[in-house]
Amino acid sequence: MPMTAHAASIASRATTMTTAASVPVTTEASAPAPATSDVPANEPPLLAGDYQRERKKFRTKLLNKGPAPDKYEPLVAPPTADQIFYRSGYGGELELVAWVSRYERTRKPRPAVLFLHGGNAIGQGHWQLMQPYIDAGYVVMIPTMRGENGQKGNFSGFYDEVDDVLAASDRLRHMPGVDPHRMYLAGHSIGGTLAMLAAMSTHRFRAAAPISGNPDSFAFFNRYPQDIRFDDKNPREFQMRSPVCYAHSFKCPMKLMHGSEEVHFVTRLGLLAKRARAGHVNIDVDMFPGGHFSALPAEIDRSIQFFKGIAA
Repeated sequence: MPMTAHAASIASRATTMTTAASVPVTTEASAPAPATSDVPANEPPLLAGDYQRERKKFRTKLLNKGPAPDKYEPLVAPPTADQIFYRSGYGGELELVAWVSRYERTRKPRPAVLFLHGGNAIGQGHWQLMQPYIDAGYVVMIPTMRGENGQKGNFSGFYDEVDDVLAASDRLRHMPGVDPHRMYLAGHSIGGTLAMLAAMSTHRFRAAAPISGNPDSFAFFNRYPQDIRFDDKNPREFQMRSPVCYAHSFKCPMKLMHGSEEVHFVTRLGLLAKRARAGHVNIDVDMFPGGHFSALPAEIDRSIQFFKGIAA
């Protein structure tokens, strides 16, 4: 499958993620107490609160404000997509771009997929991955996030971007001809992590299929400290970016996927699934032959099967 230069650059970065974290994992006095007292020292804590409610109480503290870190292509819509805008941020001050598949309204509203791209910038190669969803009858939207591709807003790394995902989903569900009761969420790599966090933050999605997303921001930012823009002395900042800390908070059925060469995901996604099942979440983890990019076609096909099975 063809990749843009940007996609190729994030491939090497994404496939070398580790799960060993040197950042602190203990909670502060003001943070929620761990739900269990026997969490091993090398595992992020399992916190008792609901992630959606905790988001309403927490504000990230950005010490370094600026755009997303990745190089980017000009924001030009692919030939088979329309470029639209959606508003996010406090008071809707950010006007951000999204690409939406072209479709004709039918008597029966269409199901929709909100797909969160990998990396910290969108490129034409991301859209090429969407054709199977379009062929399966879904209206597809890929949103950009704040600070990406030269747009306004400050990159926060897995936090304020969740607000962008929720705002984009609101734009999608109000589009003419889209069935708001059949909205699905998917994402790859960084988009996979954002998909997990968004699925914890709303009941809007019927199901979610994160692909190659790291549920542990302690591990992620240990590998990529240059992406830290927040106060890294505060463990709460990492916890609020880590789905594994709130695994019981998923609001819809989940299908987690990764490639067989991405062995670094086995332990963390396994821990996430174990904790989620203990919280009565409908969740599975599937592994497909290949790596971060080569496994994507099979993973996307499996996500379509999963969404159709949920809809049945």
